[in-house]
Amino acid sequence: MFKDLLHLFLPKKCVACNENIIEHEIICTSCLHQLPLANTHLHNENTLKKVFDNKLPLCNITCLLYFYKKGITQNLFHNLKYRNHPEISTYLGEWICYYLAKNDFMKDIEVVIPVPIHKSRKKERGYNQVEGFAKVIAQKFNIYYIDDVLIKKEATKTQVFKSKLARQEIKSNYFSLENETKIAGKHILLVDDIITTGSTLVSCGKILNRVNNIKLSIASMAYTP
Repeated sequence: MFKDLLHLFLPKKCVACNENIIEHEIICTSCLHQLPLANTHLHNENTLKKVFDNKLPLCNITCLLYFYKKGITQNLFHNLKYRNHPEISTYLGEWICYYLAKNDFMKDIEVVIPVPIHKSRKKERGYNQVEGFAKVIAQKFNIYYIDDVLIKKEATKTQVFKSKLARQEIKSNYFSLENETKIAGKHILLVDDIITTGSTLVSCGKILNRVNNIKLSIASMAYTP
């Protein structure tokens, strides 16, 4: 009864459009139908993989959504990163798992690693926005989730709203490698929130490739075409 009264006076809001929704929902039905699904691993020609051509050797890559500025996806990710809605990350993880389970994308992957954020940023925000997404994938496919191998050494500003040139300035020395024996010889799924130029993932991938005999695939929540 208390929960019903609370919902009456403080109704739950859609994390994409801020309209009232029922208690068990996160995103309203209208927004779900408007979100631009990508699922690039289902395409005969994976255009997203071309972003990393000659930059990072990859086995496979996918993303769930396309990200467009001044649209519904921008609202969604703004709420995830800046308005204390980590449940969005988990929700998108559940959603992409539905599609990944329909093919062999995850067949040989043994480890899921999230792109890390700096400890000061995590303290400020309270969570890594990629963590829920990555943990759901690891749980659904019964593989290891590891977040103490790839470490962010320096805090950097968000990449999505920067110019293309500025986004390409992510350097590999922003990251460090620890406990590398945990991933030696493994096929790793590196997970991020939004792929823009791919510079962050290239930097992370180069660090991970220092480990002996690994293979690398990528999954992200969204991609900016």
